[in-house]
Amino acid sequence: MIPDKAPQENVFHCSEDLKKESHIPSFEKYKELYIRSIENPDEFWGAIAKDFFWKTKHTGQFLDYNFDVTKGEIFIKFMEGATTNICYNLLDRNVHERKLGDKIAFFWEGNEPGDDLTVTYKELLQKVCRFANVLKSQGVKKGDCVSIYMPMVVELVVAMLACARIGAIHSIVFAGFSAESLCERIIDSQCLLLITADGFYRGDKLINLKLLADEALQKCRDKGFPLKKCIMLKHLSKEPEAAGRQSPPAKRVCPDLEVPWNPDVDLCWHSLMSGAADECEPEWCQSEDPLFILYTSGSTGKPKGVLHTVSGYLLYAATTFKLVFDHQPDDVFWCTADIGWITGHSYITYGPLANGATSVLFEGLPTYPDVGRMWQIVDKYQVTKFYTAPTAIRLLMKYGSDPVQKHKRKSLKVLGTVGEPINPEAWQWYHGVVGEKRCPIVDTFWQTETGGHVLTPLPAATPMKPGSATFPFFGVLPAILNESGEELEGPCEGYLVFKQPWPGVMRSVYRDHERFEATYFKKFPGYYVTGDGCRRDKDGYYWITGRIDDMLNVSGHLLSTAEVESALVEHKSVVEAAVVSRPHAVKGESLYCFVTLNDGVAYSKALEAELRKQVREKIGAIATPDYIQNAPGLPKTRSGKIMRRVLRKIACDDNNLGDISTLADSSVVDELFRNRCTTTA
Repeated sequence: MIPDKAPQENVFHCSEDLKKESHIPSFEKYKELYIRSIENPDEFWGAIAKDFFWKTKHTGQFLDYNFDVTKGEIFIKFMEGATTNICYNLLDRNVHERKLGDKIAFFWEGNEPGDDLTVTYKELLQKVCRFANVLKSQGVKKGDCVSIYMPMVVELVVAMLACARIGAIHSIVFAGFSAESLCERIIDSQCLLLITADGFYRGDKLINLKLLADEALQKCRDKGFPLKKCIMLKHLSKEPEAAGRQSPPAKRVCPDLEVPWNPDVDLCWHSLMSGAADECEPEWCQSEDPLFILYTSGSTGKPKGVLHTVSGYLLYAATTFKLVFDHQPDDVFWCTADIGWITGHSYITYGPLANGATSVLFEGLPTYPDVGRMWQIVDKYQVTKFYTAPTAIRLLMKYGSDPVQKHKRKSLKVLGTVGEPINPEAWQWYHGVVGEKRCPIVDTFWQTETGGHVLTPLPAATPMKPGSATFPFFGVLPAILNESGEELEGPCEGYLVFKQPWPGVMRSVYRDHERFEATYFKKFPGYYVTGDGCRRDKDGYYWITGRIDDMLNVSGHLLSTAEVESALVEHKSVVEAAVVSRPHAVKGESLYCFVTLNDGVAYSKALEAELRKQVREKIGAIATPDYIQNAPGLPKTRSGKIMRRVLRKIACDDNNLGDISTLADSSVVDELFRNRCTTTA
């Protein structure tokens, strides 16, 4: 499973200086701890639990579970009988026990350069207590669900932690989602109250969030679910003298913003906060009490409410943050994700605050007002650990190295990637240009469902292979299965599954446990099924090959779309590629490829021939693309993920696209249809 020794050939190593300060300084130490975490999880996680506050200790088994649907209901129980409060562990413990009250919790960086704010742990605790009292005054109690639909402002963190403080369940909906998506999630979660803001800027684009929220609430009423309360933060429309330190100082105020107001439903965040007390006793929660719901896409099209619980999620988010990013007390950490996604939950809010870390909270875009914005922020706050998506890296690659090299970036020590497998070319650019070949890259694999990293390098302990998720994190026991459900040994490729739970794994689909069992455990009883394909190489490294539904069966050969895409983007003219299948009368499926070229490169038949040759040489003749289409833009969600479902429709010339409300720019689809390849059966 884990090799006896770390490979030395065709790998990248971190610096000796980083190893000296690392929590896990060697491969041998990693392997020793990993074996302990698998063979004796109670002892391993029990030692970590001692760093946190427990109102009462656990009384039952430390870890109890069933992953086999043939033996009864699926369940995971962790530290049963223990009581705690996650907000207390993130804030009170750091302020009172660890004396970190004056330490900066967040550097908030607004959409506009120069629009910034700092919040200390003591200030954050006070804001959270006050808003927790606000929620209680509105009738919110333990076990109630609260929907949050807000931009990337400090108050978003305040709202989610206030829920956690009183034992309410938060359900955060990404502020880029449509009114219909918000409505669907409000109704499914049966939430009691909505928290939103007037609006925000995303680059140059003004988003009237309250208008969208009101539209969603009207849809809820039309469907027989009237929500009685909506708390609105004034982010853009507030008067300058009222700003104070209560809300981030919107440099680009929008006093003429049309903010609809329903006095029967709407409440003003600022008015409620002004009358709230500064102290709020935390609600002590059982280990397996719900902490939050986060909706993720389902194969049926209906989003799944992934449910995470208190104690296991706390320990796993805290531990993965500390060890994967090798967190040190003087670090400044920056995760560029939105809190509306699991990455923001685990690695902007819960993981960093549990470790007493200082983080950057960024409202804007990586390309606004120019493509050097990220590196300007790195220098401004002296960011040491930087975590972003391959999509962002490929976007910035398109503009070359000059915008990066105009900034110093000397503070950077560790780089990370999240969201999808990173292709080797983007990895090399990130490592060589951004990190100047001195920063290790932690290419993390995980899901909304896993709560935190499950396959990942560790900066000082595991030599890096570009594009590989490397080895399992502590407590995580992976296996690769074939179609018959048999475990494969040695170098192999198949379905990625996990054989036992870790503390942060999801506990259910909210209000639909049957769907939870069917989605993750029915296909291969006894295993948690990730839905991803995976390859293990001769050195034991794991490589994610893409979603199983992103696999292609061409003439009986299973091909990974990620592998073909990686081969395409290795060509110097290609910055991004997406590959989908198209039915073929003889081969079963054919490859239809979309390629986005670097600025200034013209698409030609000669280039198309080069790309076909490159794929053939990298993978084999079986993977030769049948169709290659020039795609100046690809259909992406607002979080940057490519909607391959839409690309499959384009490849098949099928205009029945279904719901595309989550697309960032729907005009891209029209252009791709106009320029699609001429196809044959």
